[in-house]
Amino acid sequence: MQEAFDMMHRKLYLGPLTDNRRWDMVAIRPDDVFVVTPPKCGTTWIQTIVALLFSGDPEVETELSVKMPWVDIRIREMSEVAARLEAMPHRRSMKSHTPMDGLPLDDQAQYICVFRHPLDAHFSYRKHVRNIPMPWFDPWYPEDDPDGLTFRRFLDGGAEGFDTDAMPLAHILQHYKAARAVADRPNVSLFHYADMTRDLPGTFAKLAGLLDISHGEALMKQLVQAATFDNMKANAVRFAPSGGKGFMKSDAAFFHSGTSGKWHGKLSDEELAAYDAMMDAHLTGDDRAWLEHGSVGTARI
Repeated sequence: MQEAFDMMHRKLYLGPLTDNRRWDMVAIRPDDVFVVTPPKCGTTWIQTIVALLFSGDPEVETELSVKMPWVDIRIREMSEVAARLEAMPHRRSMKSHTPMDGLPLDDQAQYICVFRHPLDAHFSYRKHVRNIPMPWFDPWYPEDDPDGLTFRRFLDGGAEGFDTDAMPLAHILQHYKAARAVADRPNVSLFHYADMTRDLPGTFAKLAGLLDISHGEALMKQLVQAATFDNMKANAVRFAPSGGKGFMKSDAAFFHSGTSGKWHGKLSDEELAAYDAMMDAHLTGDDRAWLEHGSVGTARI
């Protein structure tokens, strides 16, 4: 009865490549872990940390696309994805780029929501799509964009229809607001890319606590080292989604820089003013500070 109620009240999100109705075929288990993020906000990073904590093995073959599938994407038949998930005898984790109000919300499964400065996510996404050999992205993300059309699409795209941009700012804001709306639940947690960058051991410790996983201090140090940016980039075939399978032009390029502030000097005063206006129209000062900078941002207020 509760499941039917949740399905009726779930918001519909349909993108050019995604459909959140696919979740209806997943039978959720109490110990499942959902990684819920807008694109390019640390999805692969937090999935890798989950895989390392699950296994307790710094050399684990993560194979995220298969072992921790992106359920929303329509590339694979959902019947095959659902059967593979159902056959897993071990604890499972799944990935979603759907906001929380479009997902099945179980009372016991863990939901790990990860965010990043929207401008960093946007510029990282620009790099990412040019590394994917899919001509579908080319008109939206050209290599040369002197008129700033790409950024205008980022600002103007809708949250649900994705009609002018594959990852518009409105979608990031909807992700954040939907996560905040359920953040008082004990099984919903918000992480920030900037905090993960500043304190990776702390991120491991926090996530291990949420997932009720315990490893010895020496092993935890090895797991943390395995999840550093330098190690993941150096072993890109192992850590990149679908690494070694030719999905991307370069697996190493998937881990471009791992830095923040990559948008500095790339936007005009008018573009920044338009971005500021949209952020201030949708978020309080505290919420904007956290979404852009994590815990350091809110500490400044």
